[in-house]
Amino acid sequence: MSRERENEPEKKHEVLVDVLEETIDIKDLILHNDDFNTFDFVIESLIEICGHNPIQAEQCTMIIHYKGKCAVKKGTLEELMPMHQRFLEKGITSEIK
Repeated sequence: MSRERENEPEKKHEVLVDVLEETIDIKDLILHNDDFNTFDFVIESLIEICGHNPIQAEQCTMIIHYKGKCAVKKGTLEELMPMHQRFLEKGITSEIK
């Protein structure tokens, strides 16, 4: 067996990985601070909508409060859009970037 054939599968694998990385566009779902929603409401919403555990939801809420915003979930646009809509319906300002 020649050296060229031994390296062929590895090259194909590298090309496939490169193509997959280019086609999957991961985005952030970001929540913004406001003067209307309570800590408890935002925590409960993060648990309900994003599936956060209570500690994670509380930490994100603190970051939102002190930093003005926090990326609370990563995913594709298709995964994040329904969550984004649910936050907006609850009166919580969010965006996808």
